This record gives sequence, structure tokens and C-alpha cells, in this order.
Amino acid sequence: MKDIMGLMKQAKQMQEKMEVAKSKVADLVAEGISGGGMVRITLSGEGHMQSINIDPSMVIADEAEILEDLIIAAFHDAKVKLDQKQSETMQDALGEFGGDMQLPEGMKLPF
Repeated sequence: MKDIMGLMKQAKQMQEKMEVAKSKVADLVAEGISGGGMVRITLSGEGHMQSINIDPSMVIADEAEILEDLIIAAFHDAKVKLDQKQSETMQDALGEFGGDMQLPEGMKLPF
């Protein structure tokens, strides 16, 4: 019974750390760049586009298709960076547990 109480305490601590980490992830910001800096997109930690900056030299009617491709590329660049930041934030939050928490077979945490 003592082991289960310790396990429950660890699970509660982990859940609290996960909530803090989720809050930190929501506060993250990532910038994606394409076209040598001609297109820049900023994403929030939730993956929402916060801003887009397009170099005025790209706003030419004949270049619309290129501009569209650069916007997509900048978004993907920002998303990759955001995913990496999110992963690092979550790993930091769980770092102190270091994989020491062993759950009984078939038991899952509620988060």
C-alpha cells in the first residue's frame, strides 16, 4: 500500500508539472522565415499565426505564386521550430522524474 501511495504522490506531482508546462507551451513564440527573410511568420505556442511580414519587393502581381509558396514555407519553418520548443518545454517539466516513475502494467495517467 505504501508503494501505491508513493506512486499516487508522484503522479500528482507530475500532473502539476504538466499543467505548468502546458502554460509555458502556450506562451511560446516561434518565427518562421523563408525566401532569405523576405517572408516571416510568427506562431503562438498553440500554433496560431500571430503575424506575417512580407518584404514589399515581393508584392508584385507576377510574383503571387512565389509569394504564396514562401508563405507556406515560412509557416512550416515556424511550425517545426515551435514543435521543437514545445518538446523541450515538456521534457524540462518531466526531467526530474527521469523515467523513474514505474507504472503498474496497464495503468495509465489521466493526462
